[in-house]
Amino acid sequence: MLRAALGGTAAAVGAGLGAGPGLAPAPAVAAPRTGGTRPTTPAAALRELARGNGRWRAEHQAHPHEGASDRVAAVSGQHPFALILGCIDSRVPPELVFDQGLGDLMTVRSAGEVLDEAVLGSIAYGVLELRIPLVVVLGHQSCGAVAAAVRAEESGERPPAHIDYIADRIRPVIDHGHTGPARIDATITANVRHVRGLLAAEPDLAARVAAGRLAIVGARYELGSQRVHRVA
Repeated sequence: MLRAALGGTAAAVGAGLGAGPGLAPAPAVAAPRTGGTRPTTPAAALRELARGNGRWRAEHQAHPHEGASDRVAAVSGQHPFALILGCIDSRVPPELVFDQGLGDLMTVRSAGEVLDEAVLGSIAYGVLELRIPLVVVLGHQSCGAVAAAVRAEESGERPPAHIDYIADRIRPVIDHGHTGPARIDATITANVRHVRGLLAAEPDLAARVAAGRLAIVGARYELGSQRVHRVA
């Protein structure tokens, strides 16, 4: 479905991302964005994220849509062009990683990108109410939630408090073809694929993907290089 929705997007995106119900109505359409046109297709949204991550890596951030006119326009509503489901890790703030500003991204964050009803409802709001054309499941290098799940399985000890809820949802995708740090790293990628697959199986989201109005992609952020790349 992703290939059908995006067509030849991977080549257009280049070395960045191309590598590798029932909610109450709310103001969904803001006044026109200043400083550029909002991407309205999955491919255009991917290209914009790739460009922004390139600026971040090069330390040439544009810090878009932070001015007085942008703040005034935001009062009328919101019209983000991408939704990022990311981890809570403080080192991976989507607006910085993709060099985006006020009203550009809707961000939903949970440890290890784990899904629950609140997370699913938040994503559904962004896609179905705000008509966001792109959802990115963004994992990252050195994810503590994944590491905790791997350690819990290996040791047989339950993580404290509510952390066991997170670990239980990551445990089925733990990569047993590796050991040590490589197991954690491989599981990070496997978890991105798994969460992306769960979202793609949601009927309301799948219908928009099939119609070409939505793409759901997996990606990883590498802390060392600051690069975001696609997870196939």
